[in-house]
Order: sequence, then structure tokens, then C-alpha cells
Amino acid sequence: MRVLMLSWEYPPVVVGGLARHVHALARHLAAAGHEVVVLCRHAAGTDASTHPSSDRVVDGVRIIRVAEDPMHVTFERDLVAWTLAMGHAMIRAGLRLLRTWRPEVVHAHDWLVTHPSIALAETAGTPLVGTIHATEAGRHSGWLSHPLNQQIHSVEWWLANRSDELITCSEAMRTEVAHLFDVAGESITVIHNGIEQRGWQVPAGEIDHARSLYAPHGEPLLLYFGRLEWEKGVQDLLAALPAIRRAHPGTRLVVAGQGRHRDELVEQARKLSISDAISFAGHLPDRELRAVLAAADAVVLPSRYEPFGIVALEAAAAEAPLVASTAGGLGEVVIDGVTGLAFAPGDVEALTAAVDTVLRDRPAAALRARTARARLAADFDWTRIATATAGVYRRARPNPEFEHSRPKIPTGNAFEP
Repeated sequence: MRVLMLSWEYPPVVVGGLARHVHALARHLAAAGHEVVVLCRHAAGTDASTHPSSDRVVDGVRIIRVAEDPMHVTFERDLVAWTLAMGHAMIRAGLRLLRTWRPEVVHAHDWLVTHPSIALAETAGTPLVGTIHATEAGRHSGWLSHPLNQQIHSVEWWLANRSDELITCSEAMRTEVAHLFDVAGESITVIHNGIEQRGWQVPAGEIDHARSLYAPHGEPLLLYFGRLEWEKGVQDLLAALPAIRRAHPGTRLVVAGQGRHRDELVEQARKLSISDAISFAGHLPDRELRAVLAAADAVVLPSRYEPFGIVALEAAAAEAPLVASTAGGLGEVVIDGVTGLAFAPGDVEALTAAVDTVLRDRPAAALRARTARARLAADFDWTRIATATAGVYRRARPNPEFEHSRPKIPTGNAFEP
């Protein structure tokens, strides 16, 4: 099939797990013989004068990148305006593409590419497949109290209702999307994210270097990696750390990642008098991250909201002992007591107890880590995921008679009846 994918991030433009998902899916679809074009963007801050739109083939995937429109808007300050400007650039590039190449399906990844995806699908007369990777209500614990939250929710609603086929990455997300956007749950296809298993084992020397850097005296070493946002729950891990250190003196924590919550986390660490025990490492290159994963005694993922949890698969691929909340898709990825230890989101005492269990019984933790890694090939293989996605493409049919009303904006908690 000829597939046109739209995504606001695609390597080397990586903000979160979306880039890795679209990258892997596109490559595996291409490897299976499909003709895949990905319409994406250059990094923020690069305009047409320095990074004109580009068109090249990498790993069998044709990648068309658009430059930012020359406007005085930024993602952080003017999200909606920035998104619309990106959408305009994608539409222009997409219309040029349609002069010589026609997709059989358009696949939109998340709300930021809703407008160009719908416009190009309707222009080409092809079905639209949408994947909802997360929701604004979910990220804010059900509350849509500000105009920006409501605007994003509205666009998500439009993508969910306008798509001819809809995909979510977990059963938890299927339930969430059906409730929030008035979509029949049985019409939503669940296709889990996947993981590339190659390259996660690193030489012993690199592991030793990581331990010498972050735990030079053989102290217990914990790792969190991912975005630093409130919904990721890193504040709960910091709250648990004093008790963990009392039970296991000297325990150190590496926080790898970037995000808007970083300054608050640094201040929280100062107030808890644990600043010296935490290394805020920022974004780590893949090689360094994999070394720290292998060096860690436990990887802790304390999310309050998590549509899926690719980081849990990455920890499993590195065979690192895993402690994770049951938020959203994490509850489907981590089997408590079998592939890791789980706790309820926001339960600091349970988080503390789970980490304590890992550090007190290293052989049992290692066994769970091996079991988690063995499960990857059966449940999270990208070849199978690409095949399942192609099946959704084949049954998608365009609906030219689509009519929609205005989306409902919850006035209270969006998850309450």
C-alpha cells in the first residue's frame, strides 16, 4: 500500500515516545513492501532560510520535512498558533506531493497534525486513520479548566471522530478515548507499541563507567528516564527517596530527561535535603542511557498518567529491574510480580516498598527482568505491529458524508460521568 504518515516529531526531532513509534512503524512497513512517505518537520527554531524543506529516503522511507513558517511564535509560548503554522507548511508540502504521488491511506499521529491530515486525506480522496497517543484530559487528570486545554481537547475530538479508523496504544487508552470523544469502544483498534531488541546490551566497560560516574562507591543506583512533566510522577519518586535512603543508605538516583517540571523537581530535592543524592543528567544519548540502564539496580517509572509506556519496554530490553506505577498502559506492560513490581499511581508508600523489595532481593529482581525481556519478542515485536497496522489500513474506507457537531467540553473532571 501507499501510506502517507504525518507526525510532528520524527528522528532526529525527538520530543517523546511518539518519534520512536512513528520511526519504527514506518521502517517496518517499508520493510514489508509498503510504500511509505512521512511528512514531518525540522527542529524548532529552524526556518526556511536555514533549513528549507527536504525530501530524502532513509531506511526505505521517504521523509519530507517542512521548515517553520517565518512567524514570531514558539511551541512553548504560542502552542496553537505554532501548530497551525506547522500544519500550513505540511499542507503546502503535501499538496506538492499529491501532484505526482497519491497515497491509498493517510495516517495521522496525534492532535498536532489533525488539520493537515484531514485536509490531505480529503484532497486525495483516501481514508484517514488516526492514532491517539495521549489526551489533554488525561495529561491533566481529567480537568480542562483553561482555554488552551479546551482547544487541544477539541482538536483531539475532531481527529477521533473524523478518522475512518482509530487506533490506540493500549486498552486503557481505548477506554479513555471512547469516553472522552463519544466514540464506540468496539470501533477502536488497540495496537501496542513495540521495541527494537537489538543494541540494548552494552560492553562491561561502559557499564562500569556509568556506575563510577553515578554511584562511585557501589551505592544502590536508581534510574528514572523520560520527560520531566508532572504527569510522569517524578515528584513521587523524590518524595520516596528519603525513606529509601534510610533503609538503603547511600542510594543514589539518576533523573535522565528534560521537561517543564525540571526546576520544580530541583527545588523539591533541595527542600527534602536530597540534592546530593540526585543527578539531573538531562537528555542522555542512546549509548550513555543504555549503559546507565544496565548499571541501575532498579528503573523506577512513577507515572500518574501513561498511555502506554515505551520506557518500560526499553528497560525490559536492557534487562533492568523495573518498578512502575499501574497508570494507563503501564498496567498492561508490567505484570506485577512477574516482569516487575507495580504500585498505584501517586502512592508514595507503595513505591517505597516496591523499591525496597528490589534492593533487598536482587536475584528475584534479576529473574523478573529476564522474564520481562523474554516477553518482548512475543508481545511487542515491531514486525507484528506493522502487520496489524497494515490490516487497519486495508479495511479503512473514506466517509465523504462525514458530519460532525461541536465537541463537548467537560466543565468539571472529564473522567467523571
